[in-house]
Amino acid sequence: MQTVLTIAGFDPSSGAGVTADLMVFAAHGLFGTSCITSLTVQSTLGVEASHPLSAETVRDTLDCLYDDLPPAGIKIGMLATATIVATVVDFLTRVRSLTPRIPVVLDPVLRSTSGRELLSREGLTLLRTRLLPLVDWITPNLAELSLLTGLPVTTRDDLPRAAQALQRTLHGLNILATAGHLNPPDDLLLTDTGAFHWLPGEHIPTTSTHGTGCTLSSALLSRLVLGDEPHDAAQAAKHYTTQAIRTAPGLGHGHGPLNHLWPLRHP
Repeated sequence: MQTVLTIAGFDPSSGAGVTADLMVFAAHGLFGTSCITSLTVQSTLGVEASHPLSAETVRDTLDCLYDDLPPAGIKIGMLATATIVATVVDFLTRVRSLTPRIPVVLDPVLRSTSGRELLSREGLTLLRTRLLPLVDWITPNLAELSLLTGLPVTTRDDLPRAAQALQRTLHGLNILATAGHLNPPDDLLLTDTGAFHWLPGEHIPTTSTHGTGCTLSSALLSRLVLGDEPHDAAQAAKHYTTQAIRTAPGLGHGHGPLNHLWPLRHP
């Protein structure tokens, strides 16, 4: 069994963040470890508060885990502060020097659905300039892609131009831009070779959509660790996420969690 690491926030309702990531890893037959970056106060009704951990705690956790349980892949989610971004940059620099080929997937958690800022402006700058060159994949939604590029991204036609702009100075970056708010919700894959692929989606009438971005990025990392090529990994991750939405249990009074463990009941 291979070990994979998630570096992300803690969602006590288990719809997103490390609690969701660990379920996704388990559903793919992988052993998940986690480094929490921020404790959030949230439920299916939204994020009420977030309390970032110290950069020292994040650094010590990452070093402790890596020395004992070196990962075969890394997923990065909410980072909360500039000092945590810098700490993760230092960690990835070490990882790249020792095991350069393991996949690293960044889900750029910048704002909550309700509009709460989840990464400071200084942190966003560091993410753009220092973290992005160290990752292999990024999975932004429309709003995140717009923040990262400074371009308007509201329609299907905006996606290719913005994805190319993001990739232009980052050779070797694969981009899976998610478009769950569009109709149809087709995602765009721009591989590191410059090839575009549209991944067809379908609209599922449901309120169980909390943590779809976390779920997709963790499923993508899982498929990459299991040996899939970029297009196959992205397609499999989208299928997994779609089924997790389709079979969601309908919990909570707001945007409910997905059914992350559906492959264990519906193989």
